[in-house]
Amino acid sequence: MSATLTILGSKGGPAIRPGGPMPTASLLDIAGRRIVVDCGLGVTRSLVATGMNLKTLDTIFITHLHSDHVLELGALIHTAWTTGITTPIHVYGPPGIAAYWQGFLAAMTFDCGIRVIDEGRIPITELVHIHTYGEGVVLHTETLHVDALRVAHPPVHDCFALRFRADVQVTFSADTCYFPPLIDFARHSDVLVHEAMLPAGLDALVAKTGGGDKLRQHLLASHTTAAQVASLATAAAVKHLVLHHLIPADDPQFTSVDWQAAVRPSWDGSLSIAHDGLVIPIVAP
Repeated sequence: MSATLTILGSKGGPAIRPGGPMPTASLLDIAGRRIVVDCGLGVTRSLVATGMNLKTLDTIFITHLHSDHVLELGALIHTAWTTGITTPIHVYGPPGIAAYWQGFLAAMTFDCGIRVIDEGRIPITELVHIHTYGEGVVLHTETLHVDALRVAHPPVHDCFALRFRADVQVTFSADTCYFPPLIDFARHSDVLVHEAMLPAGLDALVAKTGGGDKLRQHLLASHTTAAQVASLATAAAVKHLVLHHLIPADDPQFTSVDWQAAVRPSWDGSLSIAHDGLVIPIVAP
């Protein structure tokens, strides 16, 4: 058995710009399941672009409730429903995920109700199962084990790294500043998908986005530089490092050359720099 990681959206932050990448979302094919990890804007179109039939959607994980990770969760589920899905969808998310879902249902009360009456659909509430998780074991089956680790992403308290273990191990850092406990959590992962930031790109990013010193302080306090990611990946002895949730992701002044230059002094292993549509096969040992 093997696994496949597809980057559906590679950008850190919710803003989108012409020709640029979409916010964070991934598709992990593992243990016979197709698992969506985070649902930033554009995730639905990106899933369809992979060839996925939305009627097969069944498992979604949300790492935290920042909009670039959860904004399109409701729309993805609703679109799968209008596509004709009749099987359960399980959503695993941090505290607050149930309130998000109830808010989405409240906003879509008319549409969801009229489609049941007019189109004969199963009520969407009967198909969607919301699971709130914290640190520790999130899911355990005969073929797949999922663990969560609370990471440091101030001021967000409930933000979780996720580790998926089958015959391969894939770890997602979620959004976090440099967080040493991730070393043990990700140790010997076949793939570590870790957010990354280039400090040299912050001036232009802040100027484009607004927020001034407040935004700059948040970025520096809550995210991990590419150089720090490299050190962490080396300490964890992972096999393949994927830089994801890139900050900045849509500045033409910074290319893969810059990301590699930031990483290579501390990481000499296999490296991928995320871009929308990137497919990474993961082969079991």
